[in-house]
Amino acid sequence: MLLSRRFRPPSAPSFVPPSVPPFVRLFVRLFVRLFVRQVLAPLLLSLAFLTATTALTAQAASGAADRPKGAPIKTAATAATAATAASAPASASATATAPATAAVTEPGITETPLTGAGQRIYERTRPRLLQVRTLLRTQDSQSSVGSGFLVDDGSLLITNYHVISQYALQPSRHRLVYATVDGKQGALQLLAFDVVHDLALLKPVEPAALAGRGAVALRAADDALPRGARIFSMGNPLDVGFAVAEGSYNGPVERSFLPTLFFGGSLSAGMSGGPALDEQGRLIGVNVAARRDGEQVSFLVPAEFVRTLIQRGRGAAPITAPAWPEVTRQLLKHEAQLTQRFIAQPWRSAGHPRYTIPVPQETWMRCWGRGSPQATRGLQFERSDCEMDSRVFVSGPLLTGFITVRHEAYDGSKLGSLRFADRYSSSFGNEFVGQDDRWRTAGQCTERSISAGEPPDKATPALPLKAVICLRAYKKLDGLLDMMVLVATLDGRTRGVQGRLDAQGVSLASAQRLAQHYLDGFGWAPAPTTPKRAAPKTALP
Repeated sequence: MLLSRRFRPPSAPSFVPPSVPPFVRLFVRLFVRLFVRQVLAPLLLSLAFLTATTALTAQAASGAADRPKGAPIKTAATAATAATAASAPASASATATAPATAAVTEPGITETPLTGAGQRIYERTRPRLLQVRTLLRTQDSQSSVGSGFLVDDGSLLITNYHVISQYALQPSRHRLVYATVDGKQGALQLLAFDVVHDLALLKPVEPAALAGRGAVALRAADDALPRGARIFSMGNPLDVGFAVAEGSYNGPVERSFLPTLFFGGSLSAGMSGGPALDEQGRLIGVNVAARRDGEQVSFLVPAEFVRTLIQRGRGAAPITAPAWPEVTRQLLKHEAQLTQRFIAQPWRSAGHPRYTIPVPQETWMRCWGRGSPQATRGLQFERSDCEMDSRVFVSGPLLTGFITVRHEAYDGSKLGSLRFADRYSSSFGNEFVGQDDRWRTAGQCTERSISAGEPPDKATPALPLKAVICLRAYKKLDGLLDMMVLVATLDGRTRGVQGRLDAQGVSLASAQRLAQHYLDGFGWAPAPTTPKRAAPKTALP
């Protein structure tokens, strides 16, 4: 049996000769330690403090001599106030200017006016900035917090749908309130929302409380903003106070099904629903999301959808019943457009030498590929995953309204036919279908053997496939389904392809069209054509 040895650090060097008796050596060590701790250390600390105090006094005297008459004395309090003003949110409106935040200054000394575009826009817009809170109806505990801004003088304001989604879907359990920059609070009503573009239109129960504050102006739709222009995003991040985040405008997000603007700046939780403004204080977009796997990658809802929502909901009656029917109506319209545009695009070639595999266009999808190392002795594969970045938020973890497509091409020539068949079948059986949960029913699946594609010649049959189609119904979104299509080729003894298409939030008719479109994308790869050689030229006699 091995016993562990306790680690002992090397002893510190001793300044006592070895010939001194042990008890004397111990007494000397204790005396030295007490002297260092009780006498020497406090003495050195006092000297350091005295030196620093002398230097600060000389610097203050020099600053007083150089400061012009009437200039403010910058204390810790004024520095903190200036920092808060510089990071406060900036909103757009060129009509009214709010009073500047008072700074702590010496009596009788005039404060230096605020400078910088961010400070100027914030001071101009701060009366129109709001925090939007969703509270439990029976108490003041908040269940969600976001930002908003006035778009009509005291009567209308904009925020994100996801900020008020709990109220929209359960108005009997929640209520909406606002808080202004200067501390005023009041109740809100929901007039209309755009679930697809994540916007909501609200109004105060007592419009007079917000009257006279002005409105954020919208930048004209035909007034294009150049890429790289400075814009200012505002909101109340993490419920710690209103702030302004300066960044750059980078145009529309590429390969996005839903129009979205790329904001090169930082957005934090709580800023959702706040305005993003140009240097003239006009609305460019509404804060909506940020990528957590990157730096300075945030997103805005374009102002054009704000304009449309205001026109639609300005005279609407407040929504007091659960909004599931209206959410369903908007999602059905969205899925019809998505299905039509998806089917209208031809499939791309996967480049497989044996099969034609459906790979979507990257117009508004992103495809990523990976594969096993060539030196792998077992089952080799190549995989492609194509996904839409755009998803529609409904409630909590429920996201819908998107399509994903993937496939895996297997090569088991190093395994043999029996081991390949076992691994190939296991991979197909491991696909997740979905269980019954709060939002959707369990998947109901149908399995069939079909033939796909045109045979390359009369001697070759059509490509045999195994297809499984599963449907899950939404419990509160009547008429909407999640569909999954699984496909596996059955012709090869050591080779094969498995594919999967998922369509989230589609109607039954759209699910049938998408499934047929996907199955039609499989087939035999066309035989390579050999270029014909030109006949040699015959020389004339």
